Amino acid sequence: MIKNISLTLLAVFTLSFTAIAQEIDWVTLDEALELQKEQPKKIIMDVYTNWCGPCKMLDKNTFQNPDVAAYINEHYYAVKFNAEGNSKLTYKGQVFENPSYDPQKANRRNSAHEFSRFLQIQAYPTMVFFDEEGGFISPISGYLKPQQLELYLKLFKSDKHKEMTSQEQFNAYYKAFEPKFKE
Repeated sequence: MIKNISLTLLAVFTLSFTAIAQEIDWVTLDEALELQKEQPKKIIMDVYTNWCGPCKMLDKNTFQNPDVAAYINEHYYAVKFNAEGNSKLTYKGQVFENPSYDPQKANRRNSAHEFSRFLQIQAYPTMVFFDEEGGFISPISGYLKPQQLELYLKLFKSDKHKEMTSQEQFNAYYKAFEPKFKE
């Protein structure tokens, strides 16, 4: 009897947790650009490396946050891009690869991918935002907690960044911003 109750409670807890936990629907950049043709959405690209500690923290602490995952899935196409990986991608008709990639260094510092150089990525992690037509908006470098990322997700989603012509305007937005995501 107690065993049956324990199993039932475990099943209910597991189902409840599964319903609450949400993962980001990651796609490749090529897939995101293709999806934009059918349903325009902005793109958030997580530019990471395999050896980067803050990148792993971003995955664990921020991208696993239910509020972050739900917001990204609803309003963005999410792309993971290994800045030192060996993938091949096409952006704006140009093909990007990593011809100096060394498979023996897959989990250590490796050659920078041509696309990370094209985007002028200089730190990991960096989140790169693209508009609904795949046009570059902005990179945001560094580890961000859920509420810190929320500020940028909502800034770019609403296009408020287009109204900001000075650092003072961004500072005013930053000070007035009231985060809703739970930490």
